Amino acid sequence: MHAALLTRLPEAEWQDRERQHQDRVARFSGPYLDRRSRGAKHPVEDFLFTYYNQKPGQLLRWHPGAGVVLTGPAAEARAGWKYYLAEGDGVRVDVSRFAEERREVVDFARLILGRTASRPAQFGCFGLHEWAMAYRSSVNGVRHEYLELRLGAAGTDGVVESARLRCTHFDAFRFYTPEAAPLNELAPTRETQRDLEQPGCLHANMDLYKWAYKLTPLLPSEMIMDCFELSWRIRTMDMRASPYDLEAWGYPPIAIETAAGKAEYVRLQRGFAEESQALRVRLLHQVESALGPV
Repeated sequence: MHAALLTRLPEAEWQDRERQHQDRVARFSGPYLDRRSRGAKHPVEDFLFTYYNQKPGQLLRWHPGAGVVLTGPAAEARAGWKYYLAEGDGVRVDVSRFAEERREVVDFARLILGRTASRPAQFGCFGLHEWAMAYRSSVNGVRHEYLELRLGAAGTDGVVESARLRCTHFDAFRFYTPEAAPLNELAPTRETQRDLEQPGCLHANMDLYKWAYKLTPLLPSEMIMDCFELSWRIRTMDMRASPYDLEAWGYPPIAIETAAGKAEYVRLQRGFAEESQALRVRLLHQVESALGPV
């Protein structure tokens, strides 16, 4: 990266940003790590730490992103960090090495983000993916074995059987029970993900966090946390609309088996779609700024 395009940060400034980031992460990671140490589970708040590959310690590590030189004695330790480069009296992200070694990830992230951003959002799924994962639970059990089904096994099956299943997201569809999978209008695969992902999907929007952390340390950690916090709020809605009874956990249901529940689901889904599209565009712009256009 040309020296004229680099931003230099004095030690006091970047360390303050680092502290702010770590405080921001700790609000979420602290309770999770405490629960894990006690063998406790949380159906909503554990998800981003258990479903995704980014661990709390990795999320706590602050990165300035491409094009920023960290100066001062404290920056020297980063010269040994992966994808960092010592240069003059500072340290920065080694964009060239990252682009070379992570080319496949970068290309796929750009493909998914770009194609998803270009499609119209669909709002007719009503969160039935979680119900399809619990279909015929009397035979298959449920993914969250420590939770009760709000309508019971038969009631849950009835909702699935009376609905149109139209999930477009492979990483939700792959958890359908064997009996539910044939009921879906589509049969998403990893290969067709690039053709089916659309911005109304809650899980596609939660995955903004995944694409962001996979581009670490190219992106600033503040942006990764923007994605994380959005995903956290989406997960809350996702589980409120699920077949599980989470009242005791402090989450009133979005009763998607009713007309009012469907309307509430779509209202919230539209709001998250708008937020996610804006963040998706920011991610693409950040990658383009760092690596250039496709």
